[in-house]
Amino acid sequence: MPAVNDTNFNSAVFLLTGIPGQEDIHLWISIPFCLMYGISIVGNSVILFIVKTDSSLHEPMYIFLSMLAVTDLGLSIATIPTILGIFLFNSRRISFSACFTQLFFIHSLSFIESSVLLLMAFDRFVAIRDPLRYASILTPPRIAKMGLVFVLRSVALIFPLPFLLKRFQYCRANVLSHSYCLHQEVMKLACSDITVNSIYGLFIIIFTVGLDSLLIFLSYVMILKTVLRIASRAERLRALNTCVSHLCAVLVFYSSLISLAVIHRFGNSSSHLLQILVGYIYMLVPPLINPIVYSVKSKHIRARIIRAFIK
Repeated sequence: MPAVNDTNFNSAVFLLTGIPGQEDIHLWISIPFCLMYGISIVGNSVILFIVKTDSSLHEPMYIFLSMLAVTDLGLSIATIPTILGIFLFNSRRISFSACFTQLFFIHSLSFIESSVLLLMAFDRFVAIRDPLRYASILTPPRIAKMGLVFVLRSVALIFPLPFLLKRFQYCRANVLSHSYCLHQEVMKLACSDITVNSIYGLFIIIFTVGLDSLLIFLSYVMILKTVLRIASRAERLRALNTCVSHLCAVLVFYSSLISLAVIHRFGNSSSHLLQILVGYIYMLVPPLINPIVYSVKSKHIRARIIRAFIK
């Protein structure tokens, strides 16, 4: 394939991939995907609506939960056009510009979600370690500032990626292994030296996901030390129970993200189907699971949902 130069950049395309070998049943496969997207969007929207309309939920824990719901909605919206486009309409073509825009939003929102999970870990630490000063430490203005800092961090780190990719010439078969665009996959299709992209990609992973996950781990070490000092067994269990939802969100998000990153960076011999499945888990499961887990585990959210349906 000839190299793609600046004159035909906007007309050049990548080809996205659904599930190879299953093209005849893509329409049927689209049904569970539509259900998952529907549940994700409705679930996260319900959480946002409940937290916004119920003044009793205007507390740090639920503000952070709203931030997580917004991020999950963004991730769902960023991937719906291409994933459902493939399964419903067999629309595999995506222009370079659209691909680079999509990967910017996917990576930015993923790193923002990592930051939100870190903030939620800090929230649980403060609530358990110093409950009397909880509201005075995590004030709404302070929460807004912390959120803004992490959003700016994620956007600033991801902003160079589309431009780093745009400078390349692509002279290989431009077939991507996922139904959406990722930096670590697109750069491998270039016929230029990708050392800078590879090093920079590793740097931002370590500086965001690596640092956030380390700080979350340290937060839970300190939470555990605090809980073990509580004399009452019932109080210890009650304190730990407030962390269950967050731990589920952390495990689902980081396990899928790290697995996908490892497969793309080191798993050249791994099954192509495994890459595709891990990619779908990474993109679809966290936005689907988070609202379900928090709705089940949070009695305030659960009660508000039940009350809404009864009405």
